[in-house]
Amino acid sequence: MPPVRLIMGTLGLLLAALHLAWGSNNTLPLVMWHGMGDSCCNPSSMGAIKKMVEEDLPGVYVLSLMIGKTIVQDTENGFFLDVNTQVSMACEQLTQDPKLKGGYNAMGFSQGGQFLRAVAQRCPSPPMKTLISVGGQHQGVYGLPRCPGESSHICDWIRKMLNSGAYSDLVQKHLVQAQYWHDPLNEDLYKTHSLFLADINQERMVNESYKKNLQSLEKFVMVKFLQDSVVDPVDSEWFGFYKPGQGTETETLQETALYKEDRLGLAAMEKAGKLVFLASEGDHLQFTREWFDAKLLPYLR
Repeated sequence: MPPVRLIMGTLGLLLAALHLAWGSNNTLPLVMWHGMGDSCCNPSSMGAIKKMVEEDLPGVYVLSLMIGKTIVQDTENGFFLDVNTQVSMACEQLTQDPKLKGGYNAMGFSQGGQFLRAVAQRCPSPPMKTLISVGGQHQGVYGLPRCPGESSHICDWIRKMLNSGAYSDLVQKHLVQAQYWHDPLNEDLYKTHSLFLADINQERMVNESYKKNLQSLEKFVMVKFLQDSVVDPVDSEWFGFYKPGQGTETETLQETALYKEDRLGLAAMEKAGKLVFLASEGDHLQFTREWFDAKLLPYLR
């Protein structure tokens, strides 16, 4: 029989190895993607949320995606870099990160919500377990009533470009917001020329891998801000939108053709209890730590 000291030493090494492999708890890593006009590491926004999650879940690994080599590039790319290129860059980061090999949870803020959904649909490895969309616009936008961020001249230029021809090749290729611009008065134009949203929403054809990959999520949580002054229509945050052919009356996800035809598997996901619809009384991305801890933290544990 081996000496007790040898047994205890071996046990200690085993526990140390497990600690390195899993961290101080079994909480899955969290990947975050910021919204328009923000960056991965802004201390008053994404940096603060990262710190808050790390305090709430000691030992958790949090990766806040930087799209570009610098924070300035990351912010600019949120306006001007083709979304499909951004998604590919994000997928490459996730694939190369050994800490994510066993899977991860994801939380996207504003446009980062639909961008991370594209990651879930296009990049199944490493596996995304839970997707939390905080104010994401999953059916796109048809208006930019208040543009977040500090660059008002950029926002004015964006409005001008969207109004002059959101579906022109030039605007589609060089303006991020045009790639999730959804004109209910010109559905055929949107379906034909939208480079990003029409693809991930299966508007032109059904990509079975998109459907399969999205359905592999354990939970898809969508947060809508009831006093939102940025997203138009706000129903897009719960995957609803304007009824086709007009821009006043909205329909819920369950009333859309996307759901009824189940092109993305959302109806099957809801039947399986995988869809979660949450609401916050605030304006766009405005919530308290108490609300975050009560409503979102349980999906990260």
